[in-house]
Amino acid sequence: MDFDIPENLRMMVDTVAKFVKQDLEPISQQVEDEDHIPEDVVQKMRELGLFGLSIPEEYGGLELGTLGECLCYEELSKTNACFRSRIGTNNGIGSQGILLDGTPQQKERYLPNLASGQWTACFALTEPEAGSDAANIQTTAELKGDHWVLNGRKHFITNGDIADVATVFAANDRQKKARGGITAFIVEKTFPGFYVGTIERKMGLRGSHTCELIFDDCRVPRENVIGGEANVGQGFKTAMKTLDKGRLTMGASALGSAQKLLDLSIAYAKQRVQFGQPIANFQAIQIKLADMATHIYAARQMLYHAAWLRDKRGAAVVKEASMVKLFCTEMANRAADMAVQIHGGMGYVRDFPVERFYRDLRLTTIYEGTSEIQRTVIAREILK
Repeated sequence: MDFDIPENLRMMVDTVAKFVKQDLEPISQQVEDEDHIPEDVVQKMRELGLFGLSIPEEYGGLELGTLGECLCYEELSKTNACFRSRIGTNNGIGSQGILLDGTPQQKERYLPNLASGQWTACFALTEPEAGSDAANIQTTAELKGDHWVLNGRKHFITNGDIADVATVFAANDRQKKARGGITAFIVEKTFPGFYVGTIERKMGLRGSHTCELIFDDCRVPRENVIGGEANVGQGFKTAMKTLDKGRLTMGASALGSAQKLLDLSIAYAKQRVQFGQPIANFQAIQIKLADMATHIYAARQMLYHAAWLRDKRGAAVVKEASMVKLFCTEMANRAADMAVQIHGGMGYVRDFPVERFYRDLRLTTIYEGTSEIQRTVIAREILK
């Protein structure tokens, strides 16, 4: 593995870092308070090409590759997590099913609009009775003439309220479940029978909405089966391939937040004086900082190597992606806990950003596959 970051990626990372510092960080608390990202900031994201980081150039994207995308998310996650979330679904789970398994016609119709940020995508797999047990989805799909008719509910859908298009998974044969019984569909918000339901009130990630999607005799054209007629019943495979890549970018997001927490903790420890000296002089604080830095270093090597594997070798990274998701998100949550402890009482109030990071990071060990599911996947892969 070549540990030198290519110059084009360095330039992109520098651009993103500048954008975070000048445009995003100054409004991070405003977005937290208002639970809304201003449209002028979203437009700047479009102009920088951030909605198309992973989408091929032929469809208007930047096609940075997995490593490049992870590097950008690492920078974006050093501020309010909602900004990364706003961009992430277009580059990740919202578009990857179409990119990986879509027909040429589907790619031509949807990917350019997603890459430009004119359209927002979402990924609708999770249901009230099917979270980690994704194969147990209850939403049904029945073929009636030239349309599939979808009925059911999805929940915890990131960006569902603002999405123009959704990758939706429904059971065409409940008996077969994951083995030929689940189909992936591209559903546009204008399709009859598609509704946005409850918007959840969450512990964190304010500015990024998570909601319920309702399908009430929702009519989806036959040509909107991802991959065409040949892929009817193969949707679970599409979902798993999409999530493998998403687990790497989720690891990058957690890593970026952990790095920011370390930076904040170092700065605070140097300026906070107790017993006549900065608390950075005390061994108890030094041990926490050393542990944070060491764990971040290990996480970064793991993430970059797995991303490199996916880019350079075209290798399946099921095991590695789950290891990255598990290690990076668990590490970042420990870092958040230590950062709050280093800040003491100030870490518990909203005047300091560590409080927000603490809340926002808690979700990273849950969505896109819980830590428990990651361990199950890893064990399954190493026992083959």
